[in-house]
Amino acid sequence: MNAPLQRTVHLAVYDQMADWEVGHAVAHIRNGHAQRRPGRYDVVTVGLTGAPITTMGGLSVLPDVALHQLKPSESSMLILPGADGWDVEPESLSPFASAAGIFLDAGVPVAAICGATAGLAREGLLDDRAHTSAAPEYLLATGYTGISHYRSELAVTDGDLITAGPTAPMEFAREIFAALDLYSPRVLDAWYRLFAQHDPEAFAVLAEASRP
Repeated sequence: MNAPLQRTVHLAVYDQMADWEVGHAVAHIRNGHAQRRPGRYDVVTVGLTGAPITTMGGLSVLPDVALHQLKPSESSMLILPGADGWDVEPESLSPFASAAGIFLDAGVPVAAICGATAGLAREGLLDDRAHTSAAPEYLLATGYTGISHYRSELAVTDGDLITAGPTAPMEFAREIFAALDLYSPRVLDAWYRLFAQHDPEAFAVLAEASRP
């Protein structure tokens, strides 16, 4: 039997990134309970440089690769977490927004949550795509022109773009898993019911799916 195809999801990392916004997503991508194709994905961190960063939670992360090494052809998705820098010093993180545009042009999914959505807005990437964020006023402050495509939802997927507000890490993860085809629809529903809605009956579905 052939070994399962190994693919890579890239996680952008920068100082003061919001750990909790991507915690469920990256943990389950690598070690997903009831994953249909175990080992199919790995998570590789991407920094502006190779220098270590410190997350909002105080964790030190040494990026696996620098941004200039990132190629859409070698990735299954780019995930952009929120961080103070998207609002306080947006030009410092604009290279990641530019990279997101390159990914989308290449047909490779991009997932952005919280402040990262403002970065995409400044880059013009939300002008013609359905999206969400913390609030429409938050994005309007960036000067973007995509307000007609704003959706007042926890997380929105439009083609290869996933966006979510700061209070929706679980919905963000669910949209990411769906885009990566990580779980079957039934298992994905059970995952969300267990971890987001605390439904104990969903555990049985996950346990069944994890059996060989």
